[in-house]
Amino acid sequence: MEIKKEEKKHSKGKKWLRNIIIIFIVGLAVFIYFNYFFVLGTGVKAGQLNFVVHKGYVFKTYEGKLIQAGYRGNVKAPGASIQSYEFDFSIVDKNIADSLMLSSGREVELRYKEYLGALPWRGYSKYVVYDIVNIK
Repeated sequence: MEIKKEEKKHSKGKKWLRNIIIIFIVGLAVFIYFNYFFVLGTGVKAGQLNFVVHKGYVFKTYEGKLIQAGYRGNVKAPGASIQSYEFDFSIVDKNIADSLMLSSGREVELRYKEYLGALPWRGYSKYVVYDIVNIK
């Protein structure tokens, strides 16, 4: 009889540990999905294209910067200065990156997706450009 009680205790402990591991794996999968694959927002940004570069140590990605019209400044902070709006972004499509590399200094409109976090093979920025709307 004591052997059966001990087996039941063992099987309950194994079930408990298995359930904890399953909950941990599901929680980790949900966390990774929402931080790196869930699209938080989409939109269009317009401005003057400053540069597009292909860089990286292990993962070579296309990175760019857009200078937007207008100025921002924090007048409450002592010694604050006026700065232009800058939009840093990553590009995953080589064809889009090549088109933008030839358009440096021009006015462009770009469609982008916003993620909560950046992935090394997707780029340094949480903003990823996936389409060119217009190049003037």
